[in-house]
Amino acid sequence: MAGHPTPFRFVHTADLHLDSPLKSLASRDAALAEAVRTASRKALARTVDLCLDEAVDALLIAGDLYDGSQRSMHTAAALTREMKRLHEASIPVCVIQGNHDARSHITRELALPPNVLTFTGRGGTHLIGDGRAAVHGVSFSRPHAPESLLPKFPRPSPECWNVGLLHTSLAGAEGHDAYAPCSLEELVGFGYDYWALGHVHRRRVHHDDAPAVVMPGNPQGRDMGEDGARSVTLATLADGAPVALAEHVVGPARFERLVIDVGGVDDWQALLRRLDDALVERRGAIDVEHLIVRIELRGRSPLAWRIARDRDLIATLLGETAEGLDGTWIEKVASEVASPDPASGGGDGTSVLGRLGALIDDELFASPELRRQVDQDVAEFLKKLPKESRHLLGDDEATSATRVEALLREGSAELLMRIGGEGDEAERDAADDALAEDDAESR
Repeated sequence: MAGHPTPFRFVHTADLHLDSPLKSLASRDAALAEAVRTASRKALARTVDLCLDEAVDALLIAGDLYDGSQRSMHTAAALTREMKRLHEASIPVCVIQGNHDARSHITRELALPPNVLTFTGRGGTHLIGDGRAAVHGVSFSRPHAPESLLPKFPRPSPECWNVGLLHTSLAGAEGHDAYAPCSLEELVGFGYDYWALGHVHRRRVHHDDAPAVVMPGNPQGRDMGEDGARSVTLATLADGAPVALAEHVVGPARFERLVIDVGGVDDWQALLRRLDDALVERRGAIDVEHLIVRIELRGRSPLAWRIARDRDLIATLLGETAEGLDGTWIEKVASEVASPDPASGGGDGTSVLGRLGALIDDELFASPELRRQVDQDVAEFLKKLPKESRHLLGDDEATSATRVEALLREGSAELLMRIGGEGDEAERDAADDALAEDDAESR
């Protein structure tokens, strides 16, 4: 927009999923599940704190404020309390309903303060900031929106800032249903100054100016598929200047992947010390109330077989260390550790299992046919998952491919461990001898 001297400042968030049930975490640790579930309320409170501290003109929530059929009175009370704080400061809240909100009982039953402006499925416009900004939005009226919602948005209003609120998967991603699909080019060419998006839980600035097109991600992660810092976006629209975007971390609980290279480590106690030191160092570097860590072991080591067999023991020992670090939890220990390269002559790389492991690493995982088959199986698997769980393999193709490969490698290590655990030592020695005889005959 040109010719308007007054900036428009707002906080943009989405996908709070207040009090989302965390069945996968609850199965591991009920206390941890409760800490993360209630963290979404604290993330909302911190978002409101930011609005008050920055004296913004509005808070924009781009869908999935609630989580499906949740009807908790605690959720309702927490939300009402935070909206009243903004009402007392004369800060309006513009909300669209996403796919989870469309199935929520709270959406239909909760009475919020008059500063909360909720858009309908027909769409509409709210003028805020003494009329200098027009916020346009369209809510989901049903849990699915397979068609674009852009035709329901009005053209830009003259002489004011124009912001669009849209819950969308954009062009979509493999393995995910389309939600209000549209292209980035359509949004850029629509004439608005800012598109406040929601739905995908990973933050991404799709277009940084004229207009800014921002997916803020969710302000509080719910599982390891939503790892890393979680935030909201503080945006400033000012005449003659690029859109200013500032990321503010608000999530009190953080899921973190701690990748540790154990290549070459051949002593069990040295291995445990390395893991312990890495956990302590990472906890000291991250300032959050709750840190939930997945340990991911990489590299080649003579201890590969034992690591695969005793991951539960490693998790227990690291859990004891975590208990001494305030608010730290071990979610899982995963291993992609392989046996040493047989060409080096080290460790168990000359054994049947060592050579089989190397063959899997060097040949099987590089097979295009395996990749094609895995891609087909993953696509079918995702179709059978509940829609709210499909993010677990990532929200884009690259992330999904990385996580699938990690699962493949973890599975192969598990298989080798089970093979190695069967039969007695004499049987395994006989297998080694047979392999050696085959090698001699082939030469």
